[in-house]
Amino acid sequence: MCARPLVRVQWLHQMLKENPSRIRVLDGSWYLPSAKRDPPKEFLEKRIPGARFFDIDDCRDKTNPYEHMIPSEEDFGKYVSKLGITNDSHVVVYDSYANPGVSAPRTWWTFRVFGHENVSVLDGGLHQWCASGFPTESGDVPEDSSKDNAPFKANFNPNLVCDFEFIMNNIKSDNPVKVIDARPPGRFTGVDPEPRPQLSSGHMPKSSSLPYLKCINTEAKCFKDPDELKKLFSGAGFSDLSKPLVTSCGSGVTGSGLLFASFLCGKTDTKLYDGSWTEFVQRAPQEMIIKGE
Repeated sequence: MCARPLVRVQWLHQMLKENPSRIRVLDGSWYLPSAKRDPPKEFLEKRIPGARFFDIDDCRDKTNPYEHMIPSEEDFGKYVSKLGITNDSHVVVYDSYANPGVSAPRTWWTFRVFGHENVSVLDGGLHQWCASGFPTESGDVPEDSSKDNAPFKANFNPNLVCDFEFIMNNIKSDNPVKVIDARPPGRFTGVDPEPRPQLSSGHMPKSSSLPYLKCINTEAKCFKDPDELKKLFSGAGFSDLSKPLVTSCGSGVTGSGLLFASFLCGKTDTKLYDGSWTEFVQRAPQEMIIKGE
């Protein structure tokens, strides 16, 4: 089953009242270390009732030196099974950002990478849930009554992710796949520093900039509509949705958000460069670290 990619808080509230066993709600909040926030702690202090916490820093390939790279099929299946998720679950992911939708799409994308299409992002996240007057809960998470469910069977889809070798070959290609970077403009041009102080800012050759927060209606605290999103992609040099597309960012979080925005436009085959700038800047030759527009 392929769920609607974006669901409203009113819909989720109704579903949790009428048929809660069908829905698994996940808090996919993640922040840069410089934000000095503790998402697992904040989750225990305030969450949507029945939610579980999906930690992208825990559900990852822990043998990889780069941040929260996707885990193996086996490790992903074990991780989400412990959250009470089966292959029949409709997973709804939210985050707790002031401008919601920053990190939830990373969890949405990870489920799709492992073959689970029945996954949605909650438009407006925890902010919109609370603004709508819906209840929250706090404290320790109760033991999951579905612990005896059949384990989640992951099925890796390589078509939704690309690696460093793909990027390097793409840079050398005479007909490269479009790569769009979700980081803020100053980091893309090299004017502003990276939040990871050991890394230089700048961008990959042949890539374009589309700062992810442009995809969010910051006044309404929700995603912009598909027509607006298409205009943003067109402004970044990508107007033909039938062509291949790769998104990137600092470490694969807001790049997932751009990928999600392209999905809202009807493009279901966008790839994410999982290692993103954190990997590229540490592995690529210095002459491929581009400063300026």
